Amino acid sequence: MKDEYYVRMIESVKKSKVKLRMIPVFDKLITYVIFMSYPLMLSYLFFTHSPFLLQSLIVPALGFVLVSLFRKSYDAKRPYEAMGFTPIIKKETSGKSFPSRHVFSIFIIGMTYFQLDSNTGIMIFIMGLILAALRVFGGVHYIRDVVAGAITGIVFGAIGFYIIHWETIFGGL
Repeated sequence: MKDEYYVRMIESVKKSKVKLRMIPVFDKLITYVIFMSYPLMLSYLFFTHSPFLLQSLIVPALGFVLVSLFRKSYDAKRPYEAMGFTPIIKKETSGKSFPSRHVFSIFIIGMTYFQLDSNTGIMIFIMGLILAALRVFGGVHYIRDVVAGAITGIVFGAIGFYIIHWETIFGGL
């Protein structure tokens, strides 16, 4: 997306008082609901002695660390930095925009849920798509950032949950 289209999109969102208020609210709501559900799911796996507990902890944690390290070294500017506007979603950090860690996290959590219950996983993926759109319309990420975050979360989850045979590696711990 060219910069002038991005700025026009942000300016059109800013003209709507409803959108201006709702984007940050839904961004926080989706983020909190999903990120609070993850420790609850891990607790459930722990108390039910699920064989998926270790995998459900290691795969997202390792992915999060790797994405964070990549973002730090790549250090892509955020739209509001590159184009000089105030984002709709309050954010004061600079750089580290690519890939979106919020979107990566929701999709890797979605992959974690998907291994346990596909319907819940799909519901989280849908919420992830909404969050990705909110992050773009909120002015804190480019489309490429959120697409890369979603793809990275799905691919890392597919490798971590479905390709690697954890039972062989850890003996079913």
